Amino acid sequence: MPPVPDVPPDFYGALVESTVRVVTWNVWGRYDDWEAREAAVVAALAEVRPDVVVLAESWATATDSQCARLAGPLGLPHHTFSGVPAQEDESALSGVAVLSRWPTTRTASHTFGAARVEEVEIAGPRGALQVYGVVLDAWWFDESEARQGAVRDLLEHVRHAADERVPLIVCGDFNCDPESDEIRMLTGRTAVPVPGLSFYDAWEVAGARDAPDPSGATWSRTNPHAATLLWPDRRIDYVFSATRRRGGVGHPVATRLLGSEPVDGTWASDHRAVLADLRY
Repeated sequence: MPPVPDVPPDFYGALVESTVRVVTWNVWGRYDDWEAREAAVVAALAEVRPDVVVLAESWATATDSQCARLAGPLGLPHHTFSGVPAQEDESALSGVAVLSRWPTTRTASHTFGAARVEEVEIAGPRGALQVYGVVLDAWWFDESEARQGAVRDLLEHVRHAADERVPLIVCGDFNCDPESDEIRMLTGRTAVPVPGLSFYDAWEVAGARDAPDPSGATWSRTNPHAATLLWPDRRIDYVFSATRRRGGVGHPVATRLLGSEPVDGTWASDHRAVLADLRY
């Protein structure tokens, strides 16, 4: 007689059919003609009407910020940001921003080794959302050890804040491929730092397989800004959502890329964006 499974077939209950739209994008700070690029970012995002946006390499100065500039055009009035001095502009900070259509009830900024993290709890119309915007500053191929340490520390922190009743979303620029040990820690393909905490990779679950680039690469040599680094095409930006939520909340149902083509001759960033619709 086969063993009784730990999770019965009806574990999720009735699946939630409504969704929240999340976009993560490394927008490349104030490099190159950043104002023209920012206009291209706004055009791409306005077309898809996201509810939550996480921006890696966003920026702020003493008198202005990318959050403030994007909030109105995108209808995302609630935002938070933290950063460090920008390499490309000594008058600015470069960091992680989270913009939301709905109010935030809690925000915090963290550094976990190579990871800079913006933590936000959002009071959405169907309950809370927990969002962690991430950028891993260890970005060369041979810096996996630093990235693994940062992911472990991040998940240890998440352990104490996670609420299994609500969607838990971790997204941003991880600077590593899906086969890397640091991503495998998140998706449960190697020993997980926090037992019971694993994540869907939105592209893997619901990526647009009929897209022009079904690999989901967010770093593509078709983009002249990316080609100069001499890297292969890579999928290094992610929307992750925690598994095992009642109603399947957080489960990805659709995913696609943004920023794959120039807008009026301008490439919005050196990265493509990842859009994910998650059950909520």
